[in-house]
This record gives sequence, C-alpha cells and structure tokens, in this order.
Amino acid sequence: MVPAIFGLAGLTIADEERAFFRDCDPAGYILFGRNIANRDQLRALTDDLRALHGRERLFICIDQEGGRVARLKPPEWPAYPPAEAFDRLYDVAPASAIEAARSSAEAMGIDLAEVGVTVDCHPSLDIRQPGATDVIGDRAFGADPMRVAALGRATLSGLGRAGIVGCVKHMPGHGRALADSHKELPTITAGEAELEADLHPFRALADVPVGMTAHVRYTAWDAANPATLSPFVIGEVIRKRIGFAGLLMTDDLDMDALSGEVPERAERAIAAGCDIALNCWAEMADMVGIAQRLPVMAEASARRLHRALASAKGPIAAESRAGRQAELIARRDTLLAFTEERT
Repeated sequence: MVPAIFGLAGLTIADEERAFFRDCDPAGYILFGRNIANRDQLRALTDDLRALHGRERLFICIDQEGGRVARLKPPEWPAYPPAEAFDRLYDVAPASAIEAARSSAEAMGIDLAEVGVTVDCHPSLDIRQPGATDVIGDRAFGADPMRVAALGRATLSGLGRAGIVGCVKHMPGHGRALADSHKELPTITAGEAELEADLHPFRALADVPVGMTAHVRYTAWDAANPATLSPFVIGEVIRKRIGFAGLLMTDDLDMDALSGEVPERAERAIAAGCDIALNCWAEMADMVGIAQRLPVMAEASARRLHRALASAKGPIAAESRAGRQAELIARRDTLLAFTEERT
C-alpha cells in the first residue's frame, strides 16, 4: 500500500485513474466539490472506490466543517454553522454549547455516512488569535484552550456516533499564523512558553485516531522547516510532547506553503515522520510521481490506519437517519437560539 491519499478529477473514476489506483493501492481518497453532484452519485462513487480495492472500510475523507468549509452543500444537504457559533454559546451556557456541538456533528456525520464517507477532516483545534490570518477565523472553537478542547471533544463524539472518524487539525497549531498557508509559508516566532497554550487542545485529545499537520514554521522548534516536513516537530512535539499516537497525515501537499515538486514534498513528509501524504488535486503526473518515490507503508503506519478505521462504530441504520437527523438539528438550533436571545 502506498502511504498516500489521492484526489479524483471528476464525478466518477476515470479509466486512467482506475488503472493507476488499482496498481498503486493508495491508503485512501479525499473528495471535493468537483466530485459531488448529489447523494446517489456520491454514494455510487464511494461504492466504486471500495469495490476497486475490496476494502469495505476504506479511508475516504472530506472537509466538512460547517460554515465556509463545506463540500456537501445546500440544497442537496443541510447547511451547518461554523465552530464560532458554539464558541459564542459557550460564553453564556457551556454545557449547552457542548451538547449543541455534539448534536450538530452527529447530524453532519449522518450525511457523510449515507454517502459512504468514512473520515471527516474536522475539527480544527487551532486557538483563535487576534491579528492572525482569517484562514482559521470562525473555523476555530475560540481563544481559550480548554474551551477548544471541550468543543473539539464534543464534535468528535458526535461524528463517532454517526460512524464517522474525525481528524483533528492543524497540529501543532495554526492559530497564530499571520499568513494563509494555501498561499505562502507562515512563520510563527512565538516562544516555547507561548506555544504551550497552542498544544493544550491537541494534548487533551491526544487519544484521537487521526491528526493532520500544519504547513507552518515554528522558529522555536525548527527555523528551517514547516511542521509537515520537520522531524523535530513531528517526533518531539507531536509524538512526544502532545503524546499523539494516531495516524498522522499531512495537510494538502499542493499548498504554496511548501516548496519543491509535489512528489518531493511527499517524500520529505514521510521521511520526517508523517504516516500519510495528502495530495488533493488529482494531477496524474503528481500522483504517479508520489507513488514512485514513496516507500511501501510502514507497518506502524498500517496499524494506525487500521485502528483509525476501526475506531468508529457502524453508521446509523438507513431507515432511522432522517428522523434522527431532524431531531439533532432541532436540538442544536434550539440551543443556539439561546445566544440570540441574550444579544
């Protein structure tokens, strides 16, 4: 198995993709808007991917956070609030905010399970910081590390109840970045003491099965390399100080925060200690290059992948989904309305 997650170009598996995927056997796939038309089409696509590999529990991930980061969109699917909505409710009713976040995540997970997605790249455990780039912004559960951890745990719980594995991001913390890592490499110059606050939510949730790295350089830890490519940040900070023992995947290797050809980026990330290289944009030349340059997935990484996929219980029965989802959304909206009543 190649330790990579690949994207697909369209609504179905193209013939060239099918032959390549069958031969290289990637660890999994990621879906974007270009792959999504409606429920029936998306379920057929994910079923086809499972059949191609003969793996019923296949790593098929998506970025479905709510707010501005949502691949499943109305009118085909419900809209979901961003993380910031639960942060506002936490100001006045912490227990209600936790329940609202859990209910919203379970409702979202029902959508994902119905179409055959197994992993949601959510929640973000980044600490919101004043003056930072808005690439995180309302995607964060707030500025208080304990609050972010509590709401993040509730979100993971809700996804898990629907049979979906959550993936925490962006390790070891993107919240202080002054630049958008999609466009350039952010450099964080905060000292070790300040960075301890950023680590808190990840440390509190260190038992989660899947995490994603940040394409961010932290001068206190490694002045030369972003976290994704840094043996020190991955080995010392993420694995030891945070205590994360789960499956570690990179953020998208196509982002402009990284330099060099995409296959080289993948090779460096795996060499630095990441378990899986994430390549989103379905460029065949890049995918072929990655498959040629990466070693076979390490045994430790394969065990982490297996544990991650086995960590979520089976999805809710099809006949129960609609009623359960409506109940969850109504509960969430009733709780969130409390914030509006107080303003």
